[in-house]
Amino acid sequence: MPRVKGGVISLKRRRNVLKRAKGFRHGRSKKERAAKESLVHAGKQAFANRRDKKNEFRQLWIVRLNAAVRDNGHKSYSTFIAKLKKQGVMLDRKVLATLAEKNPEVFTRISKKVS
Repeated sequence: MPRVKGGVISLKRRRNVLKRAKGFRHGRSKKERAAKESLVHAGKQAFANRRDKKNEFRQLWIVRLNAAVRDNGHKSYSTFIAKLKKQGVMLDRKVLATLAEKNPEVFTRISKKVS
């Protein structure tokens, strides 16, 4: 069996790693080992932050809803949500926050129906 040298594949692998590390600072964009390690860490953080983003948006919607709910005469966000569930209104926080921001008159009608 003939001997196969891995030069072409190694070069291709190195090129791909450095291409993905473009824009990193210092040796992380120039040296293969540093670039590879920083890509692994970047991947872990990207995975975790995709999950965190969902929590951050939910918190934002809750803050917006709380402000809108108090403007419409309700005691608090939590009592408003409890009344919504009891009434069987199946709107999620994202939709409610969007309505409160973009169409306040529609949100006012919903909040009057709930109270």
